[in-house]
Amino acid sequence: MRQSTVDRRSELYRDAIAVIERDFVDESLSLAAVARAVATSRRQLQRAFAEAGGTSFRRELQRVRMEHAADLLEQGSPAMQAVAKAVGYRQAAQFAKAFRRHHGAPPSAFRDQSGRLAA
Repeated sequence: MRQSTVDRRSELYRDAIAVIERDFVDESLSLAAVARAVATSRRQLQRAFAEAGGTSFRRELQRVRMEHAADLLEQGSPAMQAVAKAVGYRQAAQFAKAFRRHHGAPPSAFRDQSGRLAA
């Protein structure tokens, strides 16, 4: 692969991560929306995630959401529904399931601990 292609995909990946970090709360955030925001095609963005990031759009979006959720839980956010909504989930049950898969424990256990669980 040419160096210019590698550089371009790395740049797309960094730009896409910035968009995800900014807009992760939007429940409708999609690969297509991020591709439009960084002025590329969905396929090129998929390649950038795979080659420059070693991940996928969905995994990266979930990682960002789960990191922010963990931060909110550590701060003692009041209700699970509020945390779910704050990180882009409509339903607390859907959020709790994703959180458990990502962190290996339910959000309630994470909130009760003084520190983070091992991921």
